[in-house]
Amino acid sequence: MLFDDDVEFGPYDRAENNARRAYELYEDGKMAQALIELERALEINPTNSAWHFNKGLTLDAINQFNEAIAEYQTALELSPDDLEILNALAVDYTRAGLYDRALQTFEYLQELDPKFEPCYCNRIITYAEMGQHELAEQMFYLAQQIDEDCALCYYNIGNSLFARGEFKKAGRCWLRTAELEPAHPQINYRIAQAYWSDGDRVRAREHFLAELRLNPGDVDVIMDFALFLLEAGELEAAQEKCHRILELNPDFGPALFYLGEIALDRGDGERAAQLFEDALKRDPTLAGPHYRLAQCALSAQEPQKVKTHLLAELEHEIEDANTLISMASMFLTIEDSDHATQCLLRAVGLDMRNADAYHYLGVSAANKGQLVDAERFLAHALELNPSHPGALRDAAYTYLAGGQPQKAAERIVRARALLPGDCELRMLDHSVRLILRLGRLGRWLRRLDPRVFFHRRSAQP
Repeated sequence: MLFDDDVEFGPYDRAENNARRAYELYEDGKMAQALIELERALEINPTNSAWHFNKGLTLDAINQFNEAIAEYQTALELSPDDLEILNALAVDYTRAGLYDRALQTFEYLQELDPKFEPCYCNRIITYAEMGQHELAEQMFYLAQQIDEDCALCYYNIGNSLFARGEFKKAGRCWLRTAELEPAHPQINYRIAQAYWSDGDRVRAREHFLAELRLNPGDVDVIMDFALFLLEAGELEAAQEKCHRILELNPDFGPALFYLGEIALDRGDGERAAQLFEDALKRDPTLAGPHYRLAQCALSAQEPQKVKTHLLAELEHEIEDANTLISMASMFLTIEDSDHATQCLLRAVGLDMRNADAYHYLGVSAANKGQLVDAERFLAHALELNPSHPGALRDAAYTYLAGGQPQKAAERIVRARALLPGDCELRMLDHSVRLILRLGRLGRWLRRLDPRVFFHRRSAQP
């Protein structure tokens, strides 16, 4: 049969061509164009479940999981009980945090085909993200019975072990993944994190470098390696990595932030402040820069700027108790006891045995004239750390304010044994001795000053 070049194919032929081009674009990593071609194909034939499935996979590739879920659901309506569609849908339910739906879908998959290994393998991550690590291990062993050489199973259970602090075991699982699938995405990076967390810096460095040889433009890996170098005090190397990131992505705020950290460590506060400001311009939601800018403003004696930056930092979910305590000390320095207390209560929620938190709660209460609360908080700080010089000193002031000079004297003796050369404690000791000798207390309630101990905390990240 002869074909005329001018003959037009029917609409279904055009749809097939669109779908074929979409596949080629997907394989080339051109997801936006692939989506356009799939949408054109589906406009012509919206009942093709395979194309809806492929559209879901393409949306997954650009992290549009909710949209992908909708496509998988449509595909499933057209092809009920399709194992691959159900598996992809359950995976995306997990990615979207819809764990109950994910588990229901995985369990349904298991009913349809108990030998379908992905329904166990992928359920490892669902349970791990829910914190149900024993069930995650059960899924791993069930998957092993079907396919003992599944690289993804070892990777997923490695994530579960890492979340539990089982860094050696996690590393061994990820090494097995690398053995089974050397091209597994970021596998050397994950192995590096396991060694780093376990304190084996030599092997961690080897795997960081191995990952960067394979993927020299991976910004996340470069950033983590920069932090690894910073922790080791290798400032020049860390600085070079941050500059490399900015070459790849000039708007990557964390790189600017850590360049600011390096400048601050070198004593260049002006340069550091500018870098922190630049980081916020790139990413106003970034945690950390406002905290550091508050410290810079405190050094410059600009209390209003201190407060503005601290309040902005408080909008973040801060998960480090020491950072919250440092912020509280700054609030106390600018005489904002309410926000200081808010920080300290959050710190206690994270670490109930942190003596510094109770010390500053005592300072805040004393500055409000709440002496009974102050005594209680300071006493608890000393229960947690009997050698806490700040709590001993401020307990002495609080007891004096409450008319209890004998208790104040006892706290001063203990504080001076820890800091024999401290001028403030020496003067306080002499004053208390005079009070006890003369039997007159006078007015001893004064504002307790946290700055002595703030300087110790200002280097905290």
